[in-house]
Amino acid sequence: MVIKAHVKHNTYFDSITLMKIARSLAGMQGIEDAAAIMATPPNLQLLAEAGLMPLENTAGPTDVLFVVRASDEDSAEIALQAAEEQLSQRPAYVADTAMGGQPQPRSIEEAKRFLPDARIAVISVPGPYAALEAQQALRAGLHVFLFSDNVALEDEIALKQMAQERGLLLMGPDCGTALLNGAALGFVNVVPSGSIGIVGASGTGIQQVMSLVAQGGGGISQAIGCGGRDLSEAVGAITTLQGLRLLQEDEQTKVMVLISKPPAPAIAERVLQAAATGNKPVVVIFVGADHDALHHRYGNHLTITRTLAEAAQQALLLSGIKMQPSQLVPTTRGHTSSRGSLSALFSGGTLCDEAMHIWAEQLGPIYSNIPLNPAWRLPEHGHVQGMQGHSAIDFGSDEYTRGRPHPMIDPSLRLKRLQEAANNPDVSVILLDIVLGYCSHPNPASVYAPAILAAREQAASTGRSLTVVISLCGTEGDPQKLSLQAAQLRAAGAEVFTSNADAAQFCSRAL
Repeated sequence: MVIKAHVKHNTYFDSITLMKIARSLAGMQGIEDAAAIMATPPNLQLLAEAGLMPLENTAGPTDVLFVVRASDEDSAEIALQAAEEQLSQRPAYVADTAMGGQPQPRSIEEAKRFLPDARIAVISVPGPYAALEAQQALRAGLHVFLFSDNVALEDEIALKQMAQERGLLLMGPDCGTALLNGAALGFVNVVPSGSIGIVGASGTGIQQVMSLVAQGGGGISQAIGCGGRDLSEAVGAITTLQGLRLLQEDEQTKVMVLISKPPAPAIAERVLQAAATGNKPVVVIFVGADHDALHHRYGNHLTITRTLAEAAQQALLLSGIKMQPSQLVPTTRGHTSSRGSLSALFSGGTLCDEAMHIWAEQLGPIYSNIPLNPAWRLPEHGHVQGMQGHSAIDFGSDEYTRGRPHPMIDPSLRLKRLQEAANNPDVSVILLDIVLGYCSHPNPASVYAPAILAAREQAASTGRSLTVVISLCGTEGDPQKLSLQAAQLRAAGAEVFTSNADAAQFCSRAL
């Protein structure tokens, strides 16, 4: 076995391109494993954990690093040459005819000249460069969907103030989801058009609500993502307040849903007062907030809910739709209770947060990279080997997405952690969230179902019972099709729930 590497200094390629190259190398003859990364410190750490760190490494954060573990020198050399060839074959022209066959624009200003009627810019570049691109888009009179993460807080504040002054929306940074006048941006589920509008500082929170609304027979008018820090005291809910005003003015929207983790108290007061003084009913889900206190203060004007599923249900009721029962009724297999521990591997931060609040009440401390209590913080990179207790990791958090695709796109890291959890004799319940829709993995069940089956068989071979639970977020209209995904996952022995809260409650009962 040999490990060989090649470095391209002062070169940048997006994480999706690098992921595709790594997959193609891993499938070549004589190659046991492969990686193609931007050589940032977190990525190098993950490389070392995978046993792929070369003995000599001269790569830094601005360099591309290719590494292969091969059966022999010749196979390694052939694979590294293939990586170089794949990079050199990147197309120089746009694939469609929107630009008239012209070369790709090199700036926002150039793109605006090609498309003078454009109203919005979608920006997904590395965090350190994102603010400048967003500033150029705002100056060009464009709303901004800022998908990039790892953007400095002071840049976010300046950009949102600039957007507000110009009457524009700055959605993000780290904004994963929006649905504007029927146009889907980022990670979005395929849902019917309807009367329920959403403003959310959570991508997967929006997706959970919009999917459950669709499953219940309703539809979505608009979904405005704000970015996870928008309701912090520093940012001041600039985009959230803009979004609420826009939905109040939107003729199609009859009911509004406001989604966030608990805001700073002063910001919560400002946002809820704005929501309560409008002329449309508003459903509020602040995941993990003091439900009773909010209900006591605002219950006469707003509908306060405890879970994302309850928010979807109440929005349907307020829009005059009695929620239809899901066709995906969970089929439990009579698992016996266990005294083991829980390992939850999430791709959605809000889904992780919602589940941890449920578990903390029923199971006690939940160790995490986004802990509810500072004392419950996991070690760096979320390693739980040797630790006792329940854990929940958000693999969509910034430290896991620097220089690599989001886990909803690339399942490789979660699959490795699934195997680790399955081999841990203390773990008796594993939960995975799987989020369908545009931009997500085209067929997640095709990779997760075999891994789940293997994990359960491995546990059974050692006399252990392992329960695998899936929180499945999606719709029948999604490219992956909800029912098909559920059937494959259940065939592998998983318990499947379309409500994240229901999945979390089932884990508590199983333990």
